[in-house]
Amino acid sequence: MDLDFDRKHIWHPYSSLIDPPPVYPVARAEGVRLYLEDGRGLIDGMSSWWSALHGYNVPELNQAMREQMDKMSHVMFGGLTHEPAIELCKKLVEITPPGLNRVFLADSGSVSVEVAIKMAIQYWHSQGKPQKSKLLALRNGYHGDTFGAMATCDPITGMHHLFTGQLSQHLFAPAPQVPFGSTCSDRDIAELRQQVEENRDQLAAIILEPIVQGAGGMRFYSADYLRRVRELCDEHDLLLIADEIATGFGRSGKLFACEHADITPDILTLGKALTGGTMTLAATLCTDKVAEGICQGEAGVFMHGPTFMGNPLACAVADASIQLLLSGPWQERVTAIEQQMTEQLAPLKSAQNVADVRTLGAIGVVEMREPVKMAKLQEALIERGVWLRPFGKLVYAMPPYVISKEDLSQLTSAMVEVLGELS
Repeated sequence: MDLDFDRKHIWHPYSSLIDPPPVYPVARAEGVRLYLEDGRGLIDGMSSWWSALHGYNVPELNQAMREQMDKMSHVMFGGLTHEPAIELCKKLVEITPPGLNRVFLADSGSVSVEVAIKMAIQYWHSQGKPQKSKLLALRNGYHGDTFGAMATCDPITGMHHLFTGQLSQHLFAPAPQVPFGSTCSDRDIAELRQQVEENRDQLAAIILEPIVQGAGGMRFYSADYLRRVRELCDEHDLLLIADEIATGFGRSGKLFACEHADITPDILTLGKALTGGTMTLAATLCTDKVAEGICQGEAGVFMHGPTFMGNPLACAVADASIQLLLSGPWQERVTAIEQQMTEQLAPLKSAQNVADVRTLGAIGVVEMREPVKMAKLQEALIERGVWLRPFGKLVYAMPPYVISKEDLSQLTSAMVEVLGELS
């Protein structure tokens, strides 16, 4: 493998081409392990950025792709349709919170957020209220790397502050401070309510990540807070966009994080785990009210249509991934992962350099007091047979649901040893 060419010519995510960070060549992947070219096997604690729920080289998913490839890998979705898309959308309507009956298939998580934003803005334009074009987002939120999505990420603590002057200007409310499992008081939501009341005439929607704020800080918050946001949107005639790209398909302990609060958003975005970590695909679902409201307006149609929308190969493997998830004891597995990580990461709570240790579902987070040196930390973890991708002050694990107790113990032990040494 020509790593010198990689270092000189290939731009990896969030990396420099002047001083490129080390990259590790993967030869193959199997189960929960990534096998490097030198033969080392690493337990993947990241599920390839939270997407490979079932691990790697999964027979059921491989078979679904092989069978679909023999029929067609792609066909345009404009004016045509096919069985994989129909079956996938049937499942999504069935398993997502009730009332989300319309499905728009997209290419990636960021694009599904772009679609959601366009849906909200076009809905109000169709209702004769084009001034309702701004969104209210939460601090510490993260919704993607494309321009519309970036504009709803935290403009100060987020990754995209360099682009602030070029982005659409939206409104931001404080990040929820009410811990998961706690009740939300009037005081906890007072500033959000004030923002809504003062700006309701220009607000199209509130956008948030339900229960888990992901790349903006790996923060968990109260289901009661989420429930109150839904009530606030109903009270002031706003749409609610729930970004479940990271939390969808069981990661938080519920199939969808909105279920913790027993609410249905007006618009829901999905991605990452949708295909079980095999191919890029995303979806934006909405209620009949939103879909019909858009199509009754000036354009008469929703103004979006990606070239690879509804890709048959991706739809087929997404359908197979959902079937595999629902046919197995996914919830028991996620609960067991949560319990084991809670117990085995607990020693880090007393470490001098650790600010917090928290777990929810198949998410385990160690928040340091100071930013970590990622390259050095990754090398130490690799020496212990583990792959993690820390960022900022956060060292976290989101393993595949099929991880064994023994492998999970190796993962948590590596985190405890390496972070304990740092402290």
